[in-house]
Amino acid sequence: MLRNREIQIFIVTMCLLSFTTIIAAAFFSLPATVLVFIISALLIGCSLLFTSWRYREIEKLSSYLRQISSGDYSLDVRDNHEGELSILKNNIYKVTIMLSEQGSLLQQDKIKLTNAISDISHQLKTPLTSMMMMADLLSDANLPAAKRTEFTHNIRIQLERIEWLVSSLLKLSKIDAGTVHFKKEVVSVKRLLQKALEPVLIPMDIKEQTVLLDGDDQVSFVGDLNWTAEAVINILKNCVEHTQEGGRITISFSENALFTEIVIADNGKGIAKEDLPHILKRFYKGKNAGEDSIGIGLAMAHSIITSQHGDIEVNSKNGEGTQFRIKVYKQVI
Repeated sequence: MLRNREIQIFIVTMCLLSFTTIIAAAFFSLPATVLVFIISALLIGCSLLFTSWRYREIEKLSSYLRQISSGDYSLDVRDNHEGELSILKNNIYKVTIMLSEQGSLLQQDKIKLTNAISDISHQLKTPLTSMMMMADLLSDANLPAAKRTEFTHNIRIQLERIEWLVSSLLKLSKIDAGTVHFKKEVVSVKRLLQKALEPVLIPMDIKEQTVLLDGDDQVSFVGDLNWTAEAVINILKNCVEHTQEGGRITISFSENALFTEIVIADNGKGIAKEDLPHILKRFYKGKNAGEDSIGIGLAMAHSIITSQHGDIEVNSKNGEGTQFRIKVYKQVI
């Protein structure tokens, strides 16, 4: 403590003031001089004791901060007494808790990133292995023309699958990072559904499926047309894939004072009860998922809808079909 320049200046100043006061008291009487000397000594002593205590407390806080910087957030420095040091201790404790929570979140993000990379690697491994095998077979000069055409077609299919996967993952990563700026414009639900149905009309025609629309043309919501259409397309693709030939997909939409609702239902094979809580998670594949399913379409739809203050509810029974209920709320409370 005595090595600090401010303490040295403080002691010198106190001593000079005390010495001046003692000299002044000496002109009056000896008892006054003694009294001033004793009071000065007590004041200097008390000041030094108090300063020493404050420096010990500050040293404790310094030690505490060093432990925090090394990653130890277990110490509790809270102080419920009045005073500047108590306020400082409580504020440091609040910062410690915040740093601890941020550290936990960062660790969770690292785990999620590791899992995501693992899942992506797993999804890419199968088509890449298949293409490598077919590429080796295509190098055979004696390979029949029919087989060569078949392998070339299969390679193209696998490349399209990889392209779709990479594109979907890029969209998901943008949504997760918060870099997607969703528009806030009035969207007609009928126009949205017409836009979303276009990419699935051919697959539906091939499987001889029918689609029924029921709703008022005036129903609308505030959101982003293109991104919401992307979400609905993924839901419709899931319905088409899991509905048998000659099946039916029903789409109804309505609006009330709280939200706009779109209900998409099919009469397909449905989703197993144990799969329902996880069906909207990325890379999750249920029991009834197809061989080519990646498990990312519904996860993307969920991310897009929830990012626009909406919600998706899935109801299903094995063998009876699946219902997707989309709600876009008009005001965030």
